[in-house]
Amino acid sequence: MTPEPEKDDNFQDKIIKSLLRPESEYESKSGPTTNFEDFVDEHILISRDIFGKKEMKIKISDVSDEHPPSKWKLGDRVKVNKIIVTVKHLESQQVEEGEFDIEAIEKELVEKRHYTSTNRWVPVSDVKNGYVISSRHISLISGAIALEY
Repeated sequence: MTPEPEKDDNFQDKIIKSLLRPESEYESKSGPTTNFEDFVDEHILISRDIFGKKEMKIKISDVSDEHPPSKWKLGDRVKVNKIIVTVKHLESQQVEEGEFDIEAIEKELVEKRHYTSTNRWVPVSDVKNGYVISSRHISLISGAIALEY
């Protein structure tokens, strides 16, 4: 069984036309695409508790315009002033959200306990689409934990 020559030619013409179609036509038909560099995997933004019952995500809502000390040694960093913490309870699918003023928490720690463990300097590479990657969550909320917020 050999295919009819007319059908085979039409099929090949369609393939060639689709391969030669400009990229702008692809975008309009399939919608906007995301660059690989701009794509952020959700898993690196979410931290979980040890029992697997809660997930946490931290969004930066305010940063300081202060310049980082020793940029040559520690790289580009930003000083975080305020964050929004979103906690999702996996069993009930309930979501809680709260805003923390890390700058005020740090000042309160210094006044009450004469020390601070808060490191508000976050590398720029650890911020993705306004969210902090999960490995930096504890360093940002350690002051709030110490004061039992």
